Amino acid sequence: MASPQAIKAYDVADFIVDLRAIVAECADEMAIIRRVRPLVQRLAEDPVWLKPEHRHCDPDQGFGCRLLHEEPDHSLAVLTVAWLPGCGVAPHNHGTWAVVAGVEGSEKNVFWRRVDDGSRPGYGEIVKDGEKLAGPGDVVAFRPDDIHSIVNESDAVTVSLHCYGWHTNHTDRWQFDPATNKADRLKIKFD
Repeated sequence: MASPQAIKAYDVADFIVDLRAIVAECADEMAIIRRVRPLVQRLAEDPVWLKPEHRHCDPDQGFGCRLLHEEPDHSLAVLTVAWLPGCGVAPHNHGTWAVVAGVEGSEKNVFWRRVDDGSRPGYGEIVKDGEKLAGPGDVVAFRPDDIHSIVNESDAVTVSLHCYGWHTNHTDRWQFDPATNKADRLKIKFD
Protein backbone atom coordinates (compact mmCIF):
# COMPACT_ATOMS: atom_id res chain seq x y z
CA MET A 1 0.00 0.00 0.00
CA ALA A 2 1.39 3.38 -1.01
CA SER A 3 1.86 5.96 1.70
CA PRO A 4 -0.15 9.14 1.27
CA GLN A 5 1.83 12.02 -0.16
CA ALA A 6 2.26 15.04 2.02
CA ILE A 7 0.13 17.93 0.90
CA LYS A 8 2.25 20.98 0.27
CA ALA A 9 1.14 24.00 2.27
CA TYR A 10 0.07 27.11 0.36
CA ASP A 11 3.04 29.44 0.71
CA VAL A 12 4.12 32.91 -0.35
CA ALA A 13 5.59 31.64 -3.65
CA ASP A 14 2.27 29.97 -4.54
CA PHE A 15 0.41 33.13 -3.59
CA ILE A 16 2.64 35.30 -5.82
CA VAL A 17 2.00 33.00 -8.80
CA ASP A 18 -1.75 33.27 -8.21
CA LEU A 19 -1.58 37.02 -7.63
CA ARG A 20 0.31 37.63 -10.88
CA ALA A 21 -2.26 35.57 -12.79
CA ILE A 22 -5.17 37.52 -11.29
CA VAL A 23 -3.79 40.96 -12.17
CA ALA A 24 -2.82 39.74 -15.66
CA GLU A 25 -6.42 38.63 -16.28
CA CYS A 26 -8.27 41.48 -14.60
CA ALA A 27 -7.92 45.28 -14.49
CA ASP A 28 -10.96 46.11 -12.33
CA GLU A 29 -9.81 46.81 -8.74
CA MET A 30 -12.97 45.46 -7.11
CA ALA A 31 -12.75 42.24 -9.15
CA ILE A 32 -9.09 41.89 -8.16
CA ILE A 33 -9.98 42.38 -4.49
CA ARG A 34 -12.74 39.75 -4.70
CA ARG A 35 -10.33 37.22 -6.21
CA VAL A 36 -7.35 38.04 -3.97
CA ARG A 37 -9.34 38.09 -0.72
CA PRO A 38 -9.73 34.28 -0.29
CA LEU A 39 -6.08 33.72 -1.23
CA VAL A 40 -4.82 36.19 1.39
CA GLN A 41 -7.11 34.50 3.90
CA ARG A 42 -5.77 31.07 2.95
CA LEU A 43 -2.17 32.22 3.36
CA ALA A 44 -2.94 33.87 6.71
CA GLU A 45 -4.80 30.86 8.12
CA ASP A 46 -1.85 28.49 7.61
CA PRO A 47 1.23 30.64 8.28
CA VAL A 48 3.92 28.01 7.78
CA TRP A 49 5.84 30.80 6.02
CA LEU A 50 5.86 33.04 9.14
CA LYS A 51 9.34 33.56 10.62
CA PRO A 52 10.40 35.05 13.97
CA GLU A 53 11.59 38.26 12.24
CA HIS A 54 8.02 38.87 11.02
CA ARG A 55 7.14 39.61 14.67
CA HIS A 56 9.86 42.27 15.05
CA CYS A 57 8.65 45.80 15.78
CA ASP A 58 10.50 49.11 15.63
CA PRO A 59 9.98 50.58 19.12
CA ASP A 60 10.12 54.14 17.76
CA GLN A 61 7.19 53.70 15.39
CA GLY A 62 5.38 50.96 17.35
CA PHE A 63 5.29 48.47 14.50
CA GLY A 64 7.52 46.68 12.02
CA CYS A 65 7.05 45.99 8.30
CA ARG A 66 8.72 43.10 6.47
CA LEU A 67 8.51 42.95 2.70
CA LEU A 68 7.83 39.42 1.45
CA HIS A 69 7.52 40.31 -2.23
CA GLU A 70 7.51 43.29 -4.57
CA GLU A 71 7.66 43.35 -8.36
CA PRO A 72 10.53 45.37 -9.92
CA ASP A 73 8.06 48.13 -10.92
CA HIS A 74 6.86 48.34 -7.25
CA SER A 75 3.55 46.60 -7.97
CA LEU A 76 2.16 43.62 -6.05
CA ALA A 77 3.70 44.33 -2.68
CA VAL A 78 3.16 41.63 -0.05
CA LEU A 79 4.33 42.20 3.50
CA THR A 80 3.81 41.44 7.14
CA VAL A 81 3.14 44.12 9.72
CA ALA A 82 3.71 43.45 13.42
CA TRP A 83 2.22 45.79 16.04
CA LEU A 84 3.45 46.32 19.59
CA PRO A 85 0.82 46.19 22.35
CA GLY A 86 -1.05 49.49 22.59
CA CYS A 87 0.39 50.78 19.33
CA GLY A 88 -1.17 51.55 16.01
CA VAL A 89 -1.24 54.00 13.17
CA ALA A 90 -3.27 57.14 12.51
CA PRO A 91 -6.03 57.25 9.89
CA HIS A 92 -4.58 56.77 6.40
CA ASN A 93 -5.39 55.59 2.91
CA HIS A 94 -3.22 53.28 0.81
CA GLY A 95 -3.37 54.92 -2.61
CA THR A 96 -3.92 51.45 -4.09
CA TRP A 97 -6.19 48.46 -3.55
CA ALA A 98 -5.35 46.47 -0.44
CA VAL A 99 -6.31 43.16 1.12
CA VAL A 100 -5.22 42.55 4.73
CA ALA A 101 -5.68 39.46 6.91
CA GLY A 102 -4.96 38.80 10.55
CA VAL A 103 -2.28 36.18 11.21
CA GLU A 104 -1.61 36.33 14.97
CA GLY A 105 -3.59 38.28 17.57
CA SER A 106 -6.35 40.82 16.95
CA GLU A 107 -6.11 44.34 15.56
CA LYS A 108 -8.83 46.95 15.74
CA ASN A 109 -9.52 48.63 12.41
CA VAL A 110 -11.39 51.93 12.61
CA PHE A 111 -12.93 53.02 9.32
CA TRP A 112 -13.16 56.69 8.39
CA ARG A 113 -14.99 58.65 5.72
CA ARG A 114 -13.63 61.84 4.19
CA VAL A 115 -16.23 64.63 4.23
CA ASP A 116 -14.33 67.52 2.61
CA ASP A 117 -13.84 67.70 -1.15
CA GLY A 118 -10.03 67.32 -1.06
CA SER A 119 -9.44 70.70 -2.71
CA ARG A 120 -7.46 72.34 0.16
CA PRO A 121 -3.78 71.30 0.31
CA GLY A 122 -2.84 69.80 3.68
CA TYR A 123 -6.48 69.60 4.80
CA GLY A 124 -8.60 66.48 5.19
CA GLU A 125 -11.75 66.34 7.27
CA ILE A 126 -12.73 62.79 8.24
CA VAL A 127 -15.41 61.22 10.43
CA LYS A 128 -15.51 57.79 12.03
CA ASP A 129 -17.57 55.36 9.95
CA GLY A 130 -17.32 52.02 11.80
CA GLU A 131 -14.82 49.53 13.16
CA LYS A 132 -13.90 45.87 13.03
CA LEU A 133 -11.74 43.67 15.22
CA ALA A 134 -9.68 41.51 12.85
CA GLY A 135 -8.20 38.30 14.24
CA PRO A 136 -6.44 35.35 12.60
CA GLY A 137 -7.96 34.68 9.17
CA ASP A 138 -10.21 37.76 9.25
CA VAL A 139 -9.89 39.85 6.11
CA VAL A 140 -10.42 43.54 5.43
CA ALA A 141 -10.13 45.06 1.96
CA PHE A 142 -9.69 48.62 0.78
CA ARG A 143 -10.00 50.66 -2.38
CA PRO A 144 -7.27 53.28 -2.96
CA ASP A 145 -9.05 56.15 -1.17
CA ASP A 146 -10.58 54.15 1.71
CA ILE A 147 -9.33 55.42 5.08
CA HIS A 148 -8.70 53.38 8.22
CA SER A 149 -6.61 53.42 11.37
CA ILE A 150 -5.29 50.45 13.32
CA VAL A 151 -4.55 49.78 16.96
CA ASN A 152 -3.35 46.69 18.80
CA GLU A 153 -5.40 46.77 22.01
CA SER A 154 -3.96 43.47 23.27
CA ASP A 155 -0.99 42.82 25.53
CA ALA A 156 0.97 40.87 22.88
CA VAL A 157 2.53 41.58 19.48
CA THR A 158 0.07 41.04 16.64
CA VAL A 159 0.90 40.15 13.03
CA SER A 160 -1.07 40.80 9.86
CA LEU A 161 -0.50 39.97 6.20
CA HIS A 162 -0.87 42.83 3.70
CA CYS A 163 -1.22 42.64 -0.07
CA TYR A 164 -1.21 45.84 -2.13
CA GLY A 165 -1.59 46.56 -5.83
CA TRP A 166 1.40 48.88 -5.48
CA HIS A 167 4.00 49.29 -2.75
CA THR A 168 2.44 52.03 -0.62
CA ASN A 169 5.62 54.12 -0.55
CA HIS A 170 5.10 54.52 -4.33
CA THR A 171 1.47 55.67 -4.22
CA ASP A 172 -0.44 58.87 -3.49
CA ARG A 173 -0.92 57.99 0.17
CA TRP A 174 -2.16 60.27 2.95
CA GLN A 175 -2.35 60.28 6.74
CA PHE A 176 -5.11 62.23 8.47
CA ASP A 177 -5.51 63.82 11.89
CA PRO A 178 -9.22 63.92 12.78
CA ALA A 179 -8.60 66.40 15.63
CA THR A 180 -6.86 69.06 13.48
CA ASN A 181 -8.09 68.07 9.98
CA LYS A 182 -4.46 68.01 8.85
CA ALA A 183 -3.56 65.73 5.90
CA ASP A 184 0.06 64.79 5.20
CA ARG A 185 1.78 62.53 2.69
CA LEU A 186 2.71 59.21 4.27
CA LYS A 187 5.73 56.96 3.85
CA ILE A 188 6.38 53.96 6.11
CA LYS A 189 9.78 52.72 7.30
CA PHE A 190 10.48 49.09 6.41
CA ASP A 191 12.83 46.73 8.27
